[in-house]
Amino acid sequence: MSMQQIIDFTSALDGVVVLAPQPGSAFPEIGWGDHFFYYSADGTIPQRGQPFATIITKNYPDDDRNDLDAPGRYRVNVHVGRSRLTDLVGEDAADPTAPDQVIAHPLYARQGWVAVVCLSEQSLDLVTGLIQEAHAAAAARSER
Repeated sequence: MSMQQIIDFTSALDGVVVLAPQPGSAFPEIGWGDHFFYYSADGTIPQRGQPFATIITKNYPDDDRNDLDAPGRYRVNVHVGRSRLTDLVGEDAADPTAPDQVIAHPLYARQGWVAVVCLSEQSLDLVTGLIQEAHAAAAARSER
């Protein structure tokens, strides 16, 4: 499963706006190449709130446990909520470098985020389902 396939799938959901910082943009270099998916009925990046999913392509200074600086590695992050996170990953900590496993996000698990490093066809249905659930929850929050 390529990163581009996940980008294409998520971008095609209704009301999704993608922030994808690139060289020369107003965003810091650390974010270049990453993708942040927001729900926005008006088609603009929300001024408040968080994305419902992200794709990260490199280690960040405070987030290096998934070994994303190795060639070809990336991580899909999805906000699933705290109770769903426990259902998905349980209480035991998984190897954060293992590919194609749903794990608690290394920094944002307490906020209900899961992560999958280098997903494959095996986890595609699960991950796209989680993205759809997160998208629906973001859309519902925006209507309040």
